[in-house]
Amino acid sequence: MEITTTDLGLAARVQNLTKTYGTGHGAVTALDGVSVGIRQGQFTAIMGPSGSGKSTLMHIMAGLDAPTDGRVWIGDTDITGLGDLELTILRRRRVGFIFQSFNLVPTLDARANILLPFELDGRRPTALERARIDGLVERLGLAARLGHRPHELSGGQQQRVAIARALATAPDLVFADEPTGNLDSRSGREVLKLLAEASSQQGQSIAMVTHDAIAASHADRVLFLGDGRIVADRPRQSAEQIAAHMLAAEVTA
Repeated sequence: MEITTTDLGLAARVQNLTKTYGTGHGAVTALDGVSVGIRQGQFTAIMGPSGSGKSTLMHIMAGLDAPTDGRVWIGDTDITGLGDLELTILRRRRVGFIFQSFNLVPTLDARANILLPFELDGRRPTALERARIDGLVERLGLAARLGHRPHELSGGQQQRVAIARALATAPDLVFADEPTGNLDSRSGREVLKLLAEASSQQGQSIAMVTHDAIAASHADRVLFLGDGRIVADRPRQSAEQIAAHMLAAEVTA
């Protein structure tokens, strides 16, 4: 009998994952035989120096990039061989994304950007979903900015709109790429608190790529990558412990 991802309590996992860019002497191995899962209802931080493979791992786990070798599951769906349309529908219904570059639609105001996942899915939010979105907008301090387009918003406000959009449909799985990178420390703390509550109270699984030890200290679990491999998998760590690990990794690199 095959053990499913759900049996293991995982929202996503990869097995023997390898990703190589280029060919021949110019080939670069970004990921080298990685096997790891993102646990359901848990907030996981993925850390590592530049070039360690952390963003590549997140993009492949999310179905935004294809592996060179290995298999990828979102829930119990093996997405490794899925076509573009099937992948798009799966991501739209089950995955939320917070990109460092925001990826907001410039012609839509903040409200329409937040509601975009519903629009793409051809439906309107339910009363319950509207109440949750209103709560997110309030928490993120966006109530007065809903009629503004992205170019009328600061970088921090654009990032908060992107976060509201990612959490709007309460997806099972949220991938966040440096979500606090463009925020001041107060807004950053608010966002990290929101992500932590999404996992602890809503049962959502959060995977966050970050280089910030303080941000990673909000997570339940910290994965450290180095040279395309997982070099450590730790339960919740203090910012000091994380910084010490990162410093030691750089010294030995």
